[in-house]
Amino acid sequence: MFQPNMMEGQLHRLDMTQNTPEGDMARIRDDEFDSTNTKSGSENQDGASGDDQDPRPKKKRYHRHTQHQIQEMEAFFKECPHPDDKQRKELSRELGLEPLQVKFWFQNKRTQMKTQHERHENTQLRNENEKLRADNMRYREALSNASCPNCGGPTAIGEMSFDEHHLRLENARLREEIDRISAIAAKYVGKPVVNYPLISAPMPPRPLDLGVGNFGGQPGIGGEIYGAGDLLRSITAPTESDKPMIIELAVAAMEELVRMAQMDEPLWMSSLDGTNAVLDEDEYVRIFPRGIGPKPTGFKCEASRESAVVIMNHINLVEYLMDVNQWSILFSGIVSRALTLEVLSTGVAGNYNGALQVMTAEFQLPTPLVPTRESYFVRYCKQHADGTWAVVDVSLDNLRPSPAARCRRRPSGCLIQEMLNGYSKVTWVEHVEVDDRGVHNLYKQLVSSGHAFGAKRWVATLDRQCERLASAMATNIPAGDVGVITNQEGRKSMMKLAERMVISFCAGVSASTAHTWTTLSGTGADDVRVMTRKSVDDPGRPPGIVLSAATSFWLPVPPKRVFDFLRDESTRNEWDILSNGGVVQEMAHIANGRDTGNCVSLLRVNSANSSQSNMLILQESCTDQTASFVIYAPVDIVAMNVVLNGGDPDYVALLPSGFAVLPDGTAAHGGGMEEASGGSLLTVAFQILVDSVPTAKLSLGSVATVNNLIACTVERIKASLSCESA
Repeated sequence: MFQPNMMEGQLHRLDMTQNTPEGDMARIRDDEFDSTNTKSGSENQDGASGDDQDPRPKKKRYHRHTQHQIQEMEAFFKECPHPDDKQRKELSRELGLEPLQVKFWFQNKRTQMKTQHERHENTQLRNENEKLRADNMRYREALSNASCPNCGGPTAIGEMSFDEHHLRLENARLREEIDRISAIAAKYVGKPVVNYPLISAPMPPRPLDLGVGNFGGQPGIGGEIYGAGDLLRSITAPTESDKPMIIELAVAAMEELVRMAQMDEPLWMSSLDGTNAVLDEDEYVRIFPRGIGPKPTGFKCEASRESAVVIMNHINLVEYLMDVNQWSILFSGIVSRALTLEVLSTGVAGNYNGALQVMTAEFQLPTPLVPTRESYFVRYCKQHADGTWAVVDVSLDNLRPSPAARCRRRPSGCLIQEMLNGYSKVTWVEHVEVDDRGVHNLYKQLVSSGHAFGAKRWVATLDRQCERLASAMATNIPAGDVGVITNQEGRKSMMKLAERMVISFCAGVSASTAHTWTTLSGTGADDVRVMTRKSVDDPGRPPGIVLSAATSFWLPVPPKRVFDFLRDESTRNEWDILSNGGVVQEMAHIANGRDTGNCVSLLRVNSANSSQSNMLILQESCTDQTASFVIYAPVDIVAMNVVLNGGDPDYVALLPSGFAVLPDGTAAHGGGMEEASGGSLLTVAFQILVDSVPTAKLSLGSVATVNNLIACTVERIKASLSCESA
């Protein structure tokens, strides 16, 4: 798959072998690129590379395995294509190879077998396609030459094309579906749903998909919710008797959302500083007397509205919101888990107009000190007469009353207006009622202000993620800047890997009911919370016992200064204990948006101890008006070179650690990230592999070590920022 001379050039370009022992790198390269057949082995041995032009004598770095070694590994592969660590070590000992060589030989073999299988399937599909095309031509010719047995003239069916006949059948089916939904809505709401003209157009192509599989970071997305809380676990799909009521509720919620997004005073009043819209609750009840009933006792109302222009066309944006997997990935900092229980309607006319689906979701703040919010709701999408699209959520708690419910969504969602050049104007309304008594005092100000889960956070996240997607699809990358990755496939693979890292971090740092935190002894607000996970058969994580530790604390420093300090590689050795005081250099980066803080970087730590191998760190930093993240993970040099050449990033093992920076909510104008005043709420989270055997017992010494690591990191950050602000 990956030719040696290509990787040689890539390693030389990144200068990753500068301080790496030559023998170790030779063994790694031998293992990674040794082929399983004689031809590729000889090419590795004799083929010229770009380094041949160097007049300095060099050792040959490539050789192939012996015939005996290949035969033994081939035989083992037939029995077990995925050997574990113990099997790889035994095999390497028997064959006189390094375990790493055996590991990469099996990876390359699996890739080779997958490619051969896909090539065989493509050939079969091509042959079947040719056969179908020939049959189609034969039927068309027969139809065109057919004659009426009565009069001898041409038959009427010959006047209609085969494709047109199928389109007419599809139109009839779609019209029946519209009539059925309209009849139900008219029965329960009292007025018919507007019929829109049918368009016989295929579903538009999906935008670039940077989505990843389920790598332990987002359990339950698009599938079963593992380890869910009492509320989400108790919810089932709606019954047939529930569906008319759900449709009635969705239609009424859509009407309410549109009016909430468009009305101003007296429903929405300006805040004292004029920067936010505040909902008048009495006026709301007067205008919308129906709905999901009165506010439960002890619940607080959070209502907000925000607008922005984002760099994504309206059709793609609707698709992201209606696809539970894409929606969860797009808002991974807010949505920890989500699931579609049942699709009541897929929409009509080849798009999501009229789509209706029952869902569950869990919403989070990146800290273990704020409980997540679980919700059971229906999502309804509709295209209005003026071309505006709207997507609305409304809770279905009345169908499944539960004492565990601490949050319910009144009609919330967004209006999407098409603009020029592929942009869209989004107006977001977020209206929830919540029991927030479980929120830690440290975060009460931020949560009560509405900025923790409000419309501003949803819109700011959407704007930042749209810029990230646009960056991933960009082709006009200037080649002059040092360290900028211009290879399109390499950029896509590296961003996909970074996306998986961010999703895993966000899902593992909140107070989600999918996992349980254990609080270690501390000083109250600075308590360190830990949890363990067993990683088995997960190609995206190293196997063994992973210990996660997190703590949140307040800093008397503005959020932007905290973010800039943590993402700057030149100040990293002030807080990063694992770098051992080494110099950190940025080897490559990908810009993700207008803000220079939004980027994916590949960092190299030049250890002060020359006997240690250099370490690579993949880092993504992202910031918007409501939150900032600096997330990183150590990565293997060989694996990253595969990724930089466009290889599959799913098999790169990651254990992400990092920081989440939030405003404390005390500054003027809402206390956003850009404010020069106010304090910061910083969450520090580490993931450490404490034992490579998943069945091993966790020792108290490992917990103490991680606890000390996070405590020392916190003290270093406080000391550095206090000196900087002094």
